[in-house]
Amino acid sequence: MKVRTRLTLLFTLVTAMLMIFYGIVVYYSSKEAREVSFYAELKSEAVAKANLFFQGELTESEMHKLYKNNTQTLNEVQVAVYDSGFNLIYHDDARVDFVKEDKNMLSRIFKNKQISFFLDDLQVIGMVYSHDGKQYAITAAAYDQYGYNSVKHLLMISIISFITILVLIYCAGLFLSKKALNPAVEMVDQIKKITAGKLQLRLDYSETKGEFYALEESFNQMLERLDNSFNAQKHFVSNISHELNTPLASMTTELELALQKEYTAEEYQKVIQHTLEDAQNMSKLSSSLMDLAKASYDPAEISFSEIRIDEVLLDSYAKVRKENLHYKISLTIDDEIEEQHLIRTGNSYLLMVAFNNLIDNACKYSSDQTCTIRVYLISGHVSIEFTNKGIPIAQEDLQHIFKPFYRSETSLNQKGYGIGLHLTDKIITLHHALIAVSAEENTTTFQLVWK
Repeated sequence: MKVRTRLTLLFTLVTAMLMIFYGIVVYYSSKEAREVSFYAELKSEAVAKANLFFQGELTESEMHKLYKNNTQTLNEVQVAVYDSGFNLIYHDDARVDFVKEDKNMLSRIFKNKQISFFLDDLQVIGMVYSHDGKQYAITAAAYDQYGYNSVKHLLMISIISFITILVLIYCAGLFLSKKALNPAVEMVDQIKKITAGKLQLRLDYSETKGEFYALEESFNQMLERLDNSFNAQKHFVSNISHELNTPLASMTTELELALQKEYTAEEYQKVIQHTLEDAQNMSKLSSSLMDLAKASYDPAEISFSEIRIDEVLLDSYAKVRKENLHYKISLTIDDEIEEQHLIRTGNSYLLMVAFNNLIDNACKYSSDQTCTIRVYLISGHVSIEFTNKGIPIAQEDLQHIFKPFYRSETSLNQKGYGIGLHLTDKIITLHHALIAVSAEENTTTFQLVWK
């Protein structure tokens, strides 16, 4: 079921319930008011006939004639008068006695002064009437045909009005919901036009800044992220293809030449050595890509635990020194740093990959393959600096240094793929830390600050 139809039905249902409640209140209020009003009429009629009987000049036969004439055109009130001894002294029509008064009823009238009750469809009232110092019991009974007809007419009008109003409300609800949801329909039409090859398209914004405007804005922002992601992915695949093609082409060439003619043992060893170096380069590239993939996971899917930054840094220091014996690495941890400053929540493997990249990068681009590491506090936050001396990074390259596969002109003579610093930036961001780079004269410094 469409949202438009569901909203209309819900609105119609709520309106119907309110109207039913209102109708029930009105109907029973009208019914109660008719009952009270007719009892008042009965009392008035009983007093009027008693006055005519006791004080008027009409004889009993004339009153009977008046009663019979009235009953031909309307439901006349039937009145009976009894004395204190329970003797009937007047009745409009004793042959057709509706009430059939007995001693118990008359005793209740004299005791309570006034009673009222229903006798089938008839309403009956009994009251005490005083005349010349004597008390009489008067009963009056009649069928309120006009009142009942009015209530029935009100009920019929209410039912017809209820059905008519519900139909009108349903139609109005469809119209208004269509108008209210029209921006959503237009959004759906525009979304259908957006495909993988047309991610540059955007939704048009609504004129009023309401819920749909916020939805359109969020959707456009999502499209912007997807577009950037697709472009980055295309760029990534293109660069990967290029980087993998270089060692593969070199290996293929070396092996083809080795097959075309015979070499000496030394020449074969050289071919094998070159092929091995290309294979090792491919292995390093593959490892870098795997680490980059891990760093690109949803943070919720990465295993985090309590770690000590200094211990991870020492493990990284030892690993790089073991793999590169010619690197010169010095590590200094300020005395003011306490244990609580170094304990963080993170992934030790990824963090060590980031430290390895920074140490290796500093030594590789240093004039004497030296990296100086300093751990200290800055405004109460742990900071780690990786410094090397050599040809500094050009200022125009600093803003691109963390982009994937980006390599500055000064780094082209060194082996690499432009993945390390991009990977490091992602890992440091995952650990809620900041990374910055500065280059002055012949010194380059990478600084990490934990928030």
